[in-house]
Formats: sequence, C-alpha cells, structure tokens
Amino acid sequence: MPETRSSTVIPADVDAVWRVVRDFDSLPAWVPAVAACRLDGDVPADQVGAVRRLALDGDGGTVVEQLVALDDRERTLTYAILESPFPVQDYRATIRVFPVTSSGECFVSWSVLFDCDPGDAERLMAFFSRDVFASGLEGLAAHLSSAA
Repeated sequence: MPETRSSTVIPADVDAVWRVVRDFDSLPAWVPAVAACRLDGDVPADQVGAVRRLALDGDGGTVVEQLVALDDRERTLTYAILESPFPVQDYRATIRVFPVTSSGECFVSWSVLFDCDPGDAERLMAFFSRDVFASGLEGLAAHLSSAA
C-alpha cells in the first residue's frame, strides 16, 4: 500500500493549531483546494462517524470523508475517503500536531496510507503529498498567522 506524508513547523501554540485541525468542518478556511464543506446528518464535527462533503476548487469535484478517529490527548485526527474522483481504495489519512517545546511552535504531520492500481501509485503519492497535504499545511500556517 502506498504511503506518503508532508510536515511542517508552524509558529503557533500547539493548542491553537489543534483547535483548527480538530474541527472536521473547517477545511475551507485553511486548505486552498477545498471550496466548501458541509457535514451530513446531525453528527457533530468532532464526533467519530461524522461525514463531510468537500467541494473541490477548480473542477468542482466532490470528496466524501468520514472521521474515523479523534484523540485530543494525542492531538491526532484520522479520516477515510468514502467517495472521491481519485482512483484510491482504503484511503486513511492522519493529521498529528506535536508541541515543539524549545520554541513554543508546533510540528504538524499529515500522512496517508491507501491502495490503488500500481501504475497510479507514484502519481497519487506525489499529488497527495504536494498538492493536498503540503498546500494544506501552508494554508494552515497562513490561516493561523492571519488569525493572530
């Protein structure tokens, strides 16, 4: 199964960063590729089982994701893709937020493990790492700096 990740150090308090990341409904505020997000049903955004529908910028594609784990103590959030235009199966992504104790900043890692046709693996790993995760982490840092 292909696996890829992106990470960065964000000059913000770990709790402030975690508050943004753990909000399963907040991606349009900080991920440039996401134009809109809406939660399905009555499940709160911070409850395992919550389902979000993401409208993507550009082609207007839709991605449906489900929150499968949320751990406030460890500051980790894991979600799975239920439907998407991407040729993937068993897609599980995790965002982790760690304190950088020497500086008061935080380290954020966004990773994914998925299955796909072997011929698509390299392209998809590059796409998720660069165009989704790295871009999203840059957007997270910008969002937090503008909110400060």
